[in-house]
Amino acid sequence: MIRVLCLVALLVLASATPAAAHVVTAGADLRIAQTIAGTELTVVIKGTARVPGPLRVGVIAFQPVADLQVGLEIRSVIDGRAQAGAARAAKEPRYVQLRVERTGPHELRLRVGDEVAVVPFRVLVDRGSAWEFLIYGGLFAAGLLLTGGLLTGALSRRNPAMALVGGAAVGLTLAAMVVVLEPYLPASPPDGAAPTAETPAVGRPFAQALMETVPARPTSGAEFTLRIDLVDGSTGRPVDDLTVHHEALAHLVVTSEDGRYFRHLHPLRTAPGRLEVRMRADRPGRYLAHAELEREDSGQQLITGRFSVDGEPAASEPLAEPASPYLRPAVPVAGRPTTIELGTTGGVRPWLGMAGHLIVRGGDGAFLGHVHEMGSPGPRLRFTFTFPRAGRYLAWAQYATDDRIVTMPFTVDVTAPGVP
Repeated sequence: MIRVLCLVALLVLASATPAAAHVVTAGADLRIAQTIAGTELTVVIKGTARVPGPLRVGVIAFQPVADLQVGLEIRSVIDGRAQAGAARAAKEPRYVQLRVERTGPHELRLRVGDEVAVVPFRVLVDRGSAWEFLIYGGLFAAGLLLTGGLLTGALSRRNPAMALVGGAAVGLTLAAMVVVLEPYLPASPPDGAAPTAETPAVGRPFAQALMETVPARPTSGAEFTLRIDLVDGSTGRPVDDLTVHHEALAHLVVTSEDGRYFRHLHPLRTAPGRLEVRMRADRPGRYLAHAELEREDSGQQLITGRFSVDGEPAASEPLAEPASPYLRPAVPVAGRPTTIELGTTGGVRPWLGMAGHLIVRGGDGAFLGHVHEMGSPGPRLRFTFTFPRAGRYLAWAQYATDDRIVTMPFTVDVTAPGVP
């Protein structure tokens, strides 16, 4: 019996599949960055343990806001039940308690002024491990058999007593093995999880994107909307299966051709397959837009676009002084890792799940890279980045303090391998 149980354990370990990336687990908080009302917010949907029951929602502000109120509405996609409330954006979230009646797909509608975002999410509740039945069942059976063995032994029925005690030992062994192996056993999906396809997904086609501005020719200093419409390349339907990666449905980087203008934004989902963000450009000229996104069961995708701004230069904030990073090696070589270190001012708090972000653009705009801080302690940010080819690169390091997001621009000249 012991040999059989060990063989079963080995087979379970061999067949266990690794966890997939971007899986939202029951009880975990969901954080989604949004650029709305000209500021950066992160909406936090707290995990819930029971349904029907309360669901708490809060809004974190990463830039100064003056009593910014965010309208909230949670609606079940299945039956349409909805409940509304409002939260105030602040450095530390003040949670509003709403109520959900069922698990499964929901939508969170955010409203600030006349801007509205609709964020899809799922209410998940842990069912408990399917293997708990074996644990408690084994212990219960062992208790019964052991009690029966003791009573039988007391009545001088030796052979039946030994058999009952042996059964109890098997029950205890089974329960103990399941306890040890449970972390490696396949977990039951939580209530509210998406149905699992009979045929495992092997990836979906990249989204085709149409990027445009409204109006078509923005004017410097005036607000306009940058819109991205996403369409599935094979079906022609709107792409509405974006996953939250690094706490956003999409990361949008907008720069002027000369690099003097830089914005890292998180557009709103305003309709299935449509992302929008309102912004201003302070000078006329050509602008580049790069959007990072990821579909379910697929890899990351970088979407690029260009647009022009008309008019005269508008009054703008003074340009930030270029940062002076510490590079190792001092002259980066194309194709080889470079360590980039920069100092910070004030305490750093996580933004988009990381202590810092480094965005690198090629001089002509054809290349864009995005990496994260390496988790180094102390008042410095440290990144590792590999430049793909020789040339001049524009770079921006970003981090969040208590009251603002700091952007540090700098340039890096990269040499080709073998060039002294």
